[in-house]
Amino acid sequence: MSITKWEVDVAHSSIDFSVRHLMIAKVKGAFEKFTADITADPADMTTASIAITIDTTSINTRITDRDIHLRSADFFDVAKHPNIQFVAKNIVKTGDDTYDVSGDLTMIGVSRPETFKLVYEGSTKDFSGVEKAGFSGSGKIVRTNYGLNWNKALETGGLLVGEEVNIEFEMQLANKG
Repeated sequence: MSITKWEVDVAHSSIDFSVRHLMIAKVKGAFEKFTADITADPADMTTASIAITIDTTSINTRITDRDIHLRSADFFDVAKHPNIQFVAKNIVKTGDDTYDVSGDLTMIGVSRPETFKLVYEGSTKDFSGVEKAGFSGSGKIVRTNYGLNWNKALETGGLLVGEEVNIEFEMQLANKG
């Protein structure tokens, strides 16, 4: 393959997260709307240019009241900060088809360096003859590093919402040449 422009196939891609709740379980959610500006050779991501924009209004935890609270000023303040952005700065090959992607993550006006694991899952042509490439990845962030500080103390000790957020994503990309 060669370096080319890629577009996210949103019907076959996802950005999911989970966070501890009541110190005993994890709550899961997803962002349903996102875009990516990617120029890459999927077989060698070390030279890729990656910028991802997530629409914070599209957060979905399957609980309407919780989603409304997450969109409020207590958390994402979507009226002032409608997007989360990640821009890759350095991509290091860590094994066969695996990479560490480091870059700047920006949420609610705070930018911090973060690193995500990326796995190239392969490529093929779809039924229309369009070249597709698949990636999966994961990472962890500390939400309070971004000013996502809302919480409640529990009677039994500990806090209602954990600080560490696990992020997982699946991306199917279409070659746009």
